Order: sequence, then C-alpha cells, then structure tokens
Amino acid sequence: MPRHALAPVLFLLGSLALTGACSTGSSPADSAPSADNPSRTRGNGTGTQVDLSKLKGVNIVSDSSTDRSCPWATSYPDVPGAGAMTAAMKRDVEVRLAGFLGEDIGGPPSCGGADGSEGPELNVSFSFLVASGDVLGVRLTTVDRTSNADGIGTRTYWYDGAAKKYRPSPGLIADGSRDTFVSALKKGLEKREGVTPESVDAALGDREYRDSYLDDMAFTADGDLRVDFDRDTVGLPPAGRISVTLPRAIVTPWLSDFGSRAQAETTDPDDKLDLGGTRTPAPAVAAQPDPGEDTTDCSKAKCIALTFDDGPAAPETGTLLKNLAQYKARATFFVVGQNVATHPDIVRAEMKSGHEVANHSWNHPVLTNLTPAQIRSQLERTTTAIKDATGKEPTLFRPPYGAIDDEVKAATSLSPVLWDMDTLDWKTHDPAKVARTVISQAEPNDVVLIHDIHPTSVAAVPEILRTLTARGYHFVTVSHLRATL
Repeated sequence: MPRHALAPVLFLLGSLALTGACSTGSSPADSAPSADNPSRTRGNGTGTQVDLSKLKGVNIVSDSSTDRSCPWATSYPDVPGAGAMTAAMKRDVEVRLAGFLGEDIGGPPSCGGADGSEGPELNVSFSFLVASGDVLGVRLTTVDRTSNADGIGTRTYWYDGAAKKYRPSPGLIADGSRDTFVSALKKGLEKREGVTPESVDAALGDREYRDSYLDDMAFTADGDLRVDFDRDTVGLPPAGRISVTLPRAIVTPWLSDFGSRAQAETTDPDDKLDLGGTRTPAPAVAAQPDPGEDTTDCSKAKCIALTFDDGPAAPETGTLLKNLAQYKARATFFVVGQNVATHPDIVRAEMKSGHEVANHSWNHPVLTNLTPAQIRSQLERTTTAIKDATGKEPTLFRPPYGAIDDEVKAATSLSPVLWDMDTLDWKTHDPAKVARTVISQAEPNDVVLIHDIHPTSVAAVPEILRTLTARGYHFVTVSHLRATL
C-alpha cells in the first residue's frame, strides 16, 4: 500500500420468499439469506424486528484480517445469561475459521486449506431472530468462497432462559413428534426440482445424523415454522438452497414446550429479554469533553490521523475515548453497521467527544465481490444506522480489506479512505509491538489503521499518544487532514 493513500458472511442476492402452504423453494440466484436482506429482521421472513440497542450488556465478538489475499471476518453476539449458546457459536466459528485457513489439516496456513484459491473469502455474521421473554434466537450466516457448494451456510441457535439451556434447532420439536415432523418435511420436498428420494433419504433417513441437517429452523412472524437446507444437502447442487415452511396450524401440535414459547415470543414479542443472566452489564460509555474547533494547519504542522476499524466494541471503545481525551487527540472511527445497531450509545459518544464517525460496511464483506445493489445495501444500511445514532450522516467510508474498484466507487457518494500504515494488530495482539510499529514508522500526514475491537490494540494507544505528542505531532481526523493539506 503506497504511503499517503488518501485517495478517494458477504452475501448473495435476494430474500427467501415464503410462498405456498407447506413448502417453498428458490433458485440458486435468489436463495441466499443475507445481511442485506431486511426480511430477516423485520417480520417478513423468519424472525421479528429486534431492537438491538435494548439488549443490555450484549457484546459483539468480532475479529477480522486486513490481508487482501486471505480476507476473513467473523462476528457473533455474546448475550448475558446465554453463555452456553455463546460457547456453541464460538466453537462453530472457530472450526470454520480454522478450516478456511487450513489450520485443521496442519502445515502452513492457506485460505480454504489449499493454496491458489481464486477470490477466497470467509465471512460469518449474525442476525437476531427473536429476543423476547426467556427466548433468544440467533442465526449465523457463513459465506465461504472456497467451498465446493455455493459457499453459503446458515445455522440457528436457540437459548431457553427458563431451563437455562442452549437448544439446537431440533429442540423446537418435541421428542415424540420428531418422526412425524420429518415425514412432513419429506412430503414437502416431494416433486421438487433437483430433489430425489435418494438425496432426501441420505439427509433425513438416519435418525442418528438427521439433526445435523436440521440446523436452521425458525418461526415466521405468523408462527409458521421454516426449515432451510444448505445447497447440496437434500437436493442436487443445481437446485440451490431449499426451504420448507410448515404452517402454524400443522406444526404447533408437534412443538416442544420450548418450541411453543419460541413461537409465541416470535409472533408477539415484548422487546424485553430476561434470561436470568448474572453478568453485570458494562457501564454506559460516556462522551468525553469535546476539544472544540481544530485549528491545526496540517500543511504546516506535523499531523497524523489515527483510524479505528470494526467497532464500536464494549468496553474497548469507551476506554479508547478516555485515552484520546487525555491528549485532546481526535480520531476517525470506521464503524461496522451491525455493531452500530447494537451499540448506538457508543457511536454517539464518539461523535460528542469530537471524533469523526465513518462507514465500514454492514458486516465487513469484500465489496468487490458484490453486485452494485449489494454494495449500496452494505453502505446505505450502515449510513442509516450512523445517522440514527448521531443525527449526522458520514461522508467517508473505508472498504474492508482496502478492496475497491470502479463499481464500488460508482455505488456510493461516500469518499473512500485507505491507509498509509497497517499496524497488523489483528495478528500480533501485543500492545508493545503495536505501539512500536506506529512510533517507529510514523511520518507527517500518515493515516494509521488500528482496530478498537482488540483490548491489546486499545492498550497500545496511550504510549502512541504520549510519544508522538512529545515529538510534536497533532492527532486529527481524516477529514481535517484532507481539508488542510
């Protein structure tokens, strides 16, 4: 990456339409559940509208690389009281990442476990299906572009607050009704294009293994139960993803006690979640004193722009704001939309503290792998979340991994920002090394890339501020740097 570069789980198309009384299917082109698809959170598909900001104490566990040759980003929620479910998601995400990097087969790391893959990418993101009463439902969507199928996998995770237990999707069905339920699924799959009796029997015929194929089950806003199958599971690969929807009247008698409560909380949520968690939510992040108008002329003074990606994160970003305030330093936060929706209070605190808030996409995909409509969705949803939190729309965006081309530029009016110095803090997780990298390589007018989702990166900031301030550097926002050069 040239210095002074100030120049201006990914998801495929479409929503999963619900048509027909007992079953639905969709072509490969429009079959992928998507973080760009509002039906997943607004009651048109599975799940209901969940106001993430009302889920007190939620922590988004995020990680990502900045390696353009092997891009990956993962995120999942950690909700107080649902530790067993969080552990299940953590385990599954770690297994997927290890497989993508090739760490599960030993030898040198390689994307997808094989060198030379074209356009590799792993993206794991989340959406809430329901968070009401004593029921929590979350879907993880994985896009792995090195996969032999379409690369899209979905799994739903359920937590039963009454029993204080994690429930995989089959737990929505009573044990004594499992065979009847599976028979209904098989009937819904009959005469579907690309589905054969052999493929269905291979997936659902063996009681010992069939639950592993029933890993994405959720209720619609009307109480129907929708079962989604990844490509090449119950059908041949050209059939794409396949879904079966069982109407409420049919499926309700088969539900377990938990399934009945999950159905009720999905169709009539009360926006209050009580899982009996004992963890004390982190204190609210307070805005720091705004240092006021910045009169620094970067054409004459030594300026540097610290930029923090992938947040906001609790409590890391709050600690960072305090560190910056001690030196009256300004920074630019390139925020991820799904985290903004979860922590709008932190984003407000960033802006009130005198910092710049900018766009870093909704869930950190490689934008150059997306269609123009998907690019717009990624950026526009995040811009809306930022405006809802702060009252102000961003003017800048940073493409994840620095992946940008003419199509990305044409899809938005936001001005792109890359970086001059990558601290590689996601690799080292060593505060001293991160600080040394910035201090030893800093040059006037540099844009520095750090991540405020890592406690180790935040811990490096005081030394950076202390040393570079002593050397006469001024810490400014990216927009101020551009305006005064």
